[in-house]
Amino acid sequence: MKQNKLEHYIEKKVGIAINRYHMIEGGDKVLVGVSGGKDSLTLLKILSERKKWIPVDYEIKAIHVISDYDPDPENKIKVLENFFKEIKCDYVFKEIKIKEKNKRKNLDCFWCSWNRRKAIFEFAEESGFKKIAFGHHKDDIVETILMNMFFNGEISSINPVQELFNGKLKILRPLVLLEEKEIEEYSKMAGFKIIHSKCQRNEDSKRMFVKKLIAKLEKENKDIKTNILKSPTRIKEDYLGA
Repeated sequence: MKQNKLEHYIEKKVGIAINRYHMIEGGDKVLVGVSGGKDSLTLLKILSERKKWIPVDYEIKAIHVISDYDPDPENKIKVLENFFKEIKCDYVFKEIKIKEKNKRKNLDCFWCSWNRRKAIFEFAEESGFKKIAFGHHKDDIVETILMNMFFNGEISSINPVQELFNGKLKILRPLVLLEEKEIEEYSKMAGFKIIHSKCQRNEDSKRMFVKKLIAKLEKENKDIKTNILKSPTRIKEDYLGA
């Protein structure tokens, strides 16, 4: 896609998702989790741009969590700080120490991610943010559906809007209608300086296994992602066993 066409497409998809699922309303304070990857940078950029022309006034603030497992925190802070200032978005860096809490002394993706999320939740509560936006996209949802089936023996997914703590907090996923390859193309067009994760668990995680499996299946059926995405809402109970 050409630059203007791609940018319009991405903004339109995000706008449709926000309106369809009633994600953001006037007066909202939205905290945006930013890892430095293409997904979260795209999310923050689009949400910041939308504020300039839509007739809805809302506040956004970026948050990046730094843990004592991060190999080069100073560089991450420098890169992200430049990005936040460039798009004129308020931001905060939250530091957490989790090495001492790791009793097994080995990295676990869920455990590490949960500690980062917990830090974001705590900051949101302290600072009066009722909504938190994350950069999950269509591929993330499809992968999660299969992961839960394969490894947990259940059918469940991640929702575009999810209430937590008895409704005190809402998780938003404005990129839910976008595929990862579309976000990849947009991030390259925008010239984002991507911070790539250096975690040694990236290549052998369950999610990476499922991602590679879906890529193989997609070669046989181009609609495989859409079919998986729709499957939890198209259950034929008469054909389900006990």
